[in-house]
Amino acid sequence: MRTVYFATNRVRTGPADQLASYSSSVVAPSNPAAVIYGTAFVEDAGLDADTVGAITSINDVQSGEFSDSAKGDLSDPGRNLLVFIHGFDNTFENAITRAAFNQQWLEQSGIPAASTAVVAFSWPSAGKLIGIPFPDLAYRGDQTRAGQSGLHLMTFFANLQPLIDAVRAKGNRVFLLAHSMGHWALQAAVESWFVHGNGDAFLFDEAFLAAADEVYNTFEFGPLGRLSGLSRLAKRISIYSSERDDVLKLSMAVNLGVKRLGQDGPHDRSNVTRFPTATYRMVDCSAATDYAFDLASSHQYYRRSPTVRADIAKTMG
Repeated sequence: MRTVYFATNRVRTGPADQLASYSSSVVAPSNPAAVIYGTAFVEDAGLDADTVGAITSINDVQSGEFSDSAKGDLSDPGRNLLVFIHGFDNTFENAITRAAFNQQWLEQSGIPAASTAVVAFSWPSAGKLIGIPFPDLAYRGDQTRAGQSGLHLMTFFANLQPLIDAVRAKGNRVFLLAHSMGHWALQAAVESWFVHGNGDAFLFDEAFLAAADEVYNTFEFGPLGRLSGLSRLAKRISIYSSERDDVLKLSMAVNLGVKRLGQDGPHDRSNVTRFPTATYRMVDCSAATDYAFDLASSHQYYRRSPTVRADIAKTMG
């Protein structure tokens, strides 16, 4: 059984313990106190079969912040902490079970530092696949709601900050793992962090940016636009990209030909003055062919490829 602490800016339409209650609508963008916090318990996944476990219960649900019980657990998890932001086409259930799945494969790497407690932020993706022809309303709807989640995700980070400080005081570290369109929400949150007068903060020891569906020049909106300020919140940033990512090729078409960060990394990535190796780590996953490859899995290599999974776990170590 896996424990997933979560926050979501989905509008809740029914009982807190019912999955169907967590909609694809965004709570009021100007009201971060409406963000819902809780704890979910998830059965173990079938890693070899690439199947997630079922959510067995949802508890300690409240608005504005984690419960005192969750705060106590997260302040002293006895191991490192992983913060996960999901991508496009994820329902609330998908987001929570994927967070548990990621925690499980990292733990099974055998690297002690990769055994983590996990916290998921679920922005209101509708959980609908990309359609053809483009432009696709499901994709555009998700992209809009991800962008509207910036203030909510930023407030979630602020609520985590004292818990993160407590984790570090006990000798543990904190990692961020974002996937796909989760980066659209992440860039809005990073920008919001500084717009609202927050200064530099050591939130993450390492930020893993996997298959980022974000503009490839996101680090050039300086000094603090889009992801250009992320290096002031994370000690190091690992950017995982693949030219074989067919989903991002479709995304590029939807976004009028604008290249995505997860295709071959950021613009001018070989410029070590712009991207010093002590802060930025570029990982080209195009040659990872050690998993069943199709349209969907081409975008999921960060968890499907044993080689890439091992790299992430090793880096955490």
